[in-house]
Amino acid sequence: MGKIVSIVHTPSGIDPCPPDRYARVPLAAATVEAGRGIVNDRKGGNPERQLNVMALETLEQLRAAGRRTAPGEMGEQIVVSGIGIDRLAPGTRLRLGEEAIIEVIKPRTGCDRLRHIQGCTSSDVAGRLGVVARVLAGGTIRIGDAVDPVVGGRAEETAAD
Repeated sequence: MGKIVSIVHTPSGIDPCPPDRYARVPLAAATVEAGRGIVNDRKGGNPERQLNVMALETLEQLRAAGRRTAPGEMGEQIVVSGIGIDRLAPGTRLRLGEEAIIEVIKPRTGCDRLRHIQGCTSSDVAGRLGVVARVLAGGTIRIGDAVDPVVGGRAEETAAD
């Protein structure tokens, strides 16, 4: 079993694209909405990219390699521990907290903005940026909430390294 260790979002009213960082604000709790992502997040609503989810264990490795990994600095919105996020196949479903269910769409590859902000190349972070997911069932999620594979949700290999 894993747990949520960080939640961030980009609310309206702040510059969404500062040149040297991602515009992310930490949250203790958030509501996620099916088909959208985090409620009131400027990044929500794209059916192909509702949530960026990363593993704490991977962020620790990236920090050791000199990357900035405070909440949201890798462009992620949710960080979990105890789940090998980078190894999850598309179609894998995870329950976050009591109600929310997300589904992995694809591995996250990063964009030019991430490479610029972090001063890295694609190969520096390949296979280590977590996944892009969509919200199938909404609900409130909180830091410390459990993250569990959904039975029948293709989550056979979810243990962290």
